[in-house]
Amino acid sequence: MTELSGLQIFKYLPAAKKTEHTNCKQCGSPTCMAFALKLAKHQTDIEKCPFAPDELKEIYIQNSKQPQKTVEINGIKIGGENVLYRHEKTFINKTALAVVIDMAKPDWTQKLERVKNFEITRINEKIKVDLIITRNGTLPDCMTYEDLKQLPLTEIVDEDFSKTAKALIYTREKAVLEKDEKFSNPVYVYFKHTDNLHLLCAKAGYYICKYANMLIFEDFDENLMTALITLRQNIFTDPQKPLQVESKIYEFNNPDENSLIFMTTNFALTFFAVANELESLPVPSYLIVIPAEGMSVLTAWSAEKFTAKIVANTLKKLDFASRVKNRKIIIPGLLAHMKEELEEEIQDFEIVAGTIEAFAIGDFVKNLK
Repeated sequence: MTELSGLQIFKYLPAAKKTEHTNCKQCGSPTCMAFALKLAKHQTDIEKCPFAPDELKEIYIQNSKQPQKTVEINGIKIGGENVLYRHEKTFINKTALAVVIDMAKPDWTQKLERVKNFEITRINEKIKVDLIITRNGTLPDCMTYEDLKQLPLTEIVDEDFSKTAKALIYTREKAVLEKDEKFSNPVYVYFKHTDNLHLLCAKAGYYICKYANMLIFEDFDENLMTALITLRQNIFTDPQKPLQVESKIYEFNNPDENSLIFMTTNFALTFFAVANELESLPVPSYLIVIPAEGMSVLTAWSAEKFTAKIVANTLKKLDFASRVKNRKIIIPGLLAHMKEELEEEIQDFEIVAGTIEAFAIGDFVKNLK
């Protein structure tokens, strides 16, 4: 069941049927169409229209139901999703990653310490394991498995990939498309111990995409968690808000005042493509990242988010000229047409047009005089 549009609602109202009470304004809106558009955005109450037919009320009430409940566990929210695909709107709460600590096992304290100490930083976000769930004992700030089972959640113990995948998809479709309340609980997948971590990673990655609200692991492996966190961060981003990195000067291979200087925007994909190449260079370098609202190079230029004045202000704010003797900044090749404009605005530096693609930076540097 998709969301009702204003036009779909309007078809039930007096103005669409050209009956008495057309555009009567008793709802507080100037026309039936205006009321329908407000109702579609949930900005008014259907009861404000005294002439809305019962059929519309029934459809609207059913359509307004939240497809999936939101459940909070120790400060972590899961569920609350209302679409099947991120591009339809956005996903709400990322799939939680939890680890089981069985206090009956002799090595549980070492495992607990590893889980607590695990942390990675990716795209300016510090990420840890979301939840620790205990069995055969209790720990501060942790939830017991028994208490977890009392929450309005649906458990799937992963034993057969095909069955688990079908159950996850079927449950989400029933919740979102039909708004069937029997399927509105968030769903978690429980993974028992396995020696095959590669298969575990592959299955867990699929379940993040389709459609687990939480994954609970009896095993803990730092590499496994890093891979899943990376995938999850890519999946659970708002498609209308591109991933950004911090606008600042990044250093590679211990640069000094004579090192190479590159420049790009703060679009995460662009940054990491360039950063990976600079890390592999046999020479040190700086990378100046210009704030461009997370836009790629050409998009930022066309939207006037990468201009000579913005670049000049950024360099001034970072006080970069006083840090280096090198007076050449290498800009993306896609912005070669800005060379003169940039040099006119930035008196301290000469502008050099670099490569169009990041992978060509290595060869470009070899031929650079």
